[in-house]
Amino acid sequence: MKENLKTIFYALIIALIIRSLFFQPFYIPSSSMEPTLLVGDRIFVTKTTYGYSRHSFPFSPGTSNKRLFFNEPKRGDVVVFKTPADNRTDYIKRLIGMPGDVIQFIDGDLYINNNQVLKTKINNKSFEIFCGDSPINVSAYEEKLPNGKSYIAVYRNDATFKNSDKYLVPNNHYFFLGDNRDCSRDSRFLTSVGYVDKTNLVGKARIIFFSNDNRSKDLMNLFKLPKTIRLDRFFDRIKWKIIQKN
Repeated sequence: MKENLKTIFYALIIALIIRSLFFQPFYIPSSSMEPTLLVGDRIFVTKTTYGYSRHSFPFSPGTSNKRLFFNEPKRGDVVVFKTPADNRTDYIKRLIGMPGDVIQFIDGDLYINNNQVLKTKINNKSFEIFCGDSPINVSAYEEKLPNGKSYIAVYRNDATFKNSDKYLVPNNHYFFLGDNRDCSRDSRFLTSVGYVDKTNLVGKARIIFFSNDNRSKDLMNLFKLPKTIRLDRFFDRIKWKIIQKN
């Protein structure tokens, strides 16, 4: 019994070190990052990418706002961060605005520092996109950021986010958007998310290691459960992935 307890203790310590310093698994519970990430995706996030803060560790111990071995995130990265509202809840969004940037929506188009982000409509594919548990009608676009990074963003056809005031990103802060633009609580909502301090960055989303469709009614049937597993998403690098309707 003593040897078994020692083995379990050492295993827990090793797992804690790996989780805190190198890789941490996360589960995707919402549709805010569709089509890049789906509800039911399990992903690995690298902790080394942006360095370490108190939020790199379980329960975010301490009150320090310092970040060790800091590396500047890149525009277009998919990032896990702690929401500024409570410094506890994990969100995952795409980094759009860097410190000092001015972000604005004009007639449904995204502008960075008064320059329109190149947006090309995707007409040759149909998309299955949800907001919560409800399917929504969207148009999909490939957006290209100033640094050349491209991704897929979707906008509702019936009630898209058209215009906004200018968002001026403070020093040492970042501005995030969900790829599912009209079904995402992100930096546009200043009272609940807003600008994210660099201390709140947890890590960069890298790979999907498992995925299953949690919306499927087959989850209640053990014999049909394997049909809900999305094998085509296993070990996908997180950039963007097209979801086609059947």
